[in-house]
Amino acid sequence: MVQPPPTHTVERSMRATLGVRTVAGIDEVGRGAWAGPVTVCAAVTGLRRPPEGLTDSKLITPNRRTRLAAVLTGWVTSYALGQASSEEIDELGMTAALRLAALRALDGLPEPPEAVILDGKHNYLGGGGPWRVRTVIKGDQSCVAVAAASVIAKVHRDRQMAELGTDYSPFAFADNAGYPSPVHRSALAEWGPTPLHRLTWSYLDTLPRWQHLKKVRATEDAGEQLGFDF
Repeated sequence: MVQPPPTHTVERSMRATLGVRTVAGIDEVGRGAWAGPVTVCAAVTGLRRPPEGLTDSKLITPNRRTRLAAVLTGWVTSYALGQASSEEIDELGMTAALRLAALRALDGLPEPPEAVILDGKHNYLGGGGPWRVRTVIKGDQSCVAVAAASVIAKVHRDRQMAELGTDYSPFAFADNAGYPSPVHRSALAEWGPTPLHRLTWSYLDTLPRWQHLKKVRATEDAGEQLGFDF
């Protein structure tokens, strides 16, 4: 079944019902990785026709995704990236780290949006911000601004992990971006976690040789330790 292209339907609805003018789409990448930061992109697109082939970054081949990101960064009205490091993830938990990264992205926009479309079903931005938030399940497939944010965030983080990975070649971060591939798992068992790894995560429970490096927080976010991108 062919995936229909994303539209401006949600953005038009928010403009009409909330009386807002500027709507940002937000998506994240790196939530389920074992190493590296979590990256959030906030993108404002207006209501213009999007570039051909735009959809959820996970549905696009790496080469096509890279080419599309180069087009999108010039096509969007504005965009900004925010990150939370592995240390911040360990200290705060994933939900708070996502919020921190998203706020950094929103703060980086030249003009604060009046409303936000957030991919997924959970509003990790919380309340109290100067914007109205609408969550959309699979928004990276159905909403133009969220899809644009998805592609820009993914390409940025993949490139960053490839650059960081030059100092840790056995882990092949250029290929797996910090996710638990077989090569990554094998390198962990042999060499232990790098400074890029999240040390509160349960993968260390399966590595007796390195388990002593695991850190424990007082509270845990449900599901965040499983190592999946959800």
